[in-house]
Formats: sequence, C-alpha cells, structure tokens
Amino acid sequence: MTDRDTVNGGRDGLRKEFFRDGKLSALGRYSRGKKTGTWKYYFRNGLLKATGKYSSGRLEGLWNWYRENGNPLQVGRFEDGQQVGLWKRYHEDGKLYDIGKYVDGEKAGVWKYYDKHGKLSRTETH
Repeated sequence: MTDRDTVNGGRDGLRKEFFRDGKLSALGRYSRGKKTGTWKYYFRNGLLKATGKYSSGRLEGLWNWYRENGNPLQVGRFEDGQQVGLWKRYHEDGKLYDIGKYVDGEKAGVWKYYDKHGKLSRTETH
C-alpha cells in the first residue's frame, strides 16, 4: 500500500499518515481533497485511538475514541460535523463516567455522572 494515491494531484484516494518515527498514525480516504468514509487513528503504541466516518471533510455518524490502554474513552454521533444524540464517556478503567444527549452540538437534557465505583454521583440539566 502506498502513502497515498496520486489521483487529482495526490489529494484523492487512500491516505496513510505517519508519526515521525515511521509508525502509522492515521488511515483513511480523501475525495475531492476532503476526508471521506471510515478513518482510523492510532497511538504510537499501535493501538486504536479513534475510528469514525467523514462526509465531505466533516465528522459524520458514530465515532469511538479509546485510551492508550485500549479501554474506551468516549463514544457518540455526529451529524454534519456537530455532536448529536446519546454520548458516553468513560473512566480510565473503562467504567462509565457520564452519559447524556447533544442537540446541535450542545449538551441537552439530563446528564448523569458516575464515580469510579459505578455509583451515580450527580446529575445536571442543560
């Protein structure tokens, strides 16, 4: 696999991005000079950092982020580049930290927060 295709001056097609030490940092496609389709991002240790889709260069659909230890960091959806719907974030050990909804990129409704033992610690209304 090459670093990138040379279609349209190298702006379209498969693209690999690397850290300075030569390890893979990202893998995805460009179309008309913008990120499109599924992209994967990696930590220097080779584990997955994030995965999700782009549409015309904007975040779209479900995205998952991970910690360097492989546990989840957060998961949520985008529409037209804005956070929407249910989002979850996690403590370093993978237990739920908070959960709530976004509307047009802003927190909305009741958000629940949990301590490191999984016990509900507080709620906030936005």
